[in-house]
Amino acid sequence: MASGDSRLRVQTEDGITRVEFVDRNILDEANIQAIGEELAQIIDNSTNLKLIISFANVSHLSSAALGQLISVNNRVRAKEGQLRLSDIAPQIYEVFAITKLNKIFDIQETAQDAVESFS
Repeated sequence: MASGDSRLRVQTEDGITRVEFVDRNILDEANIQAIGEELAQIIDNSTNLKLIISFANVSHLSSAALGQLISVNNRVRAKEGQLRLSDIAPQIYEVFAITKLNKIFDIQETAQDAVESFS
């Protein structure tokens, strides 16, 4: 899965899967599709999923990327997993707030806060 053209860095530790984006700008439709497929694969291959998606490296996010995140969230919930978003820059968080997605997602300040928030 972690092929050379992966758009994600994935690390699993203590039953928690942490995902970071390779790209600073998540705007390209093809990349967003690839990210969605990679995340779907992670979710589908997991049981008792605890997933953190870190936006530490991300400067820009398109609306298509937000749509992909909603799909990921629905997929995680369908498998009764837990999803946390972390390390979101203020300008990106503003988009989550404007679109009310901050009410849908469990957003934590840091990846460490996200780890500690799992039940």
